Amino acid sequence: MNRRNMLSQMLMGGAALLLGAPLMSKSAFAYAVTKTNAEWKALLPAESYNVLRHEGTERAFSSPLDHLFKKGTYSCMGCNLDNFKSETKFDSGTGWPSFWAPIQGAVEQKHDLSFGMDRTAVNCSRCGGHLGHVFDDGPKPTGQRYCMNGVALKFKAAA
Repeated sequence: MNRRNMLSQMLMGGAALLLGAPLMSKSAFAYAVTKTNAEWKALLPAESYNVLRHEGTERAFSSPLDHLFKKGTYSCMGCNLDNFKSETKFDSGTGWPSFWAPIQGAVEQKHDLSFGMDRTAVNCSRCGGHLGHVFDDGPKPTGQRYCMNGVALKFKAAA
């Protein structure tokens, strides 16, 4: 991609945000849960909406889920799909809730080149909501760190 194309895409993305258009992957219409931009905005708290629907990031060390280590499940704030089990959660020291593995089939990954970084984004497989990113610096057994935005998840305590 040349500089002109990158600048053009950045400007179009900025315009989409200003106009309130959702930034979704091309497969967004294949998700089991789909809503209009207005429906998502009405359903979600403002910060959750920004992260889930516009691939934002919450401020580090701001989520109460970061240091929550009770038994239970972490689910998508947008559609309630269970994404992570507490058994896979660990303290990464990064300021975001981190897991070494998702629940099988609960998330999808996509290549993310935003902000001049080469990363792998993690989205909910049911609604396409952006949850965070995955990195290869986690603990065993997977060696992965699923660094999630706490505002994109809700905790459901085990019964």
